[in-house]
Amino acid sequence: MIDSYGFGKIFINGEKYTSDVIIYPDRVDPSWWRTNGHRLSIGDLEDVLKEEPQTLIIGTGNMGLMRVSQDVRQFIEDKGIKLIVMKTKAACDEFNRLRETERVICALHLTC
Repeated sequence: MIDSYGFGKIFINGEKYTSDVIIYPDRVDPSWWRTNGHRLSIGDLEDVLKEEPQTLIIGTGNMGLMRVSQDVRQFIEDKGIKLIVMKTKAACDEFNRLRETERVICALHLTC
């Protein structure tokens, strides 16, 4: 469960993280980084796609500056994964709402 989010920090199950994270159903990867900074690529989600989530939530940052291209969106949807892309605060709220009823993974950019 995401306890709280603020610019550059997030609390998940009582633990504080200060770098971008991926939240899996059974663990948190606290060292997620993209090959191209503020542009998400398919390779940045390699481990996520192996987990075969029903839903993937992407948090694009506090101000929504991380971009998810149409190619990446299409690739994920072609795998049968529901994709939700939104600013990180809204993504946190959506993750908390869906985590009990769906196999959901959440990848969050914590700054910009």
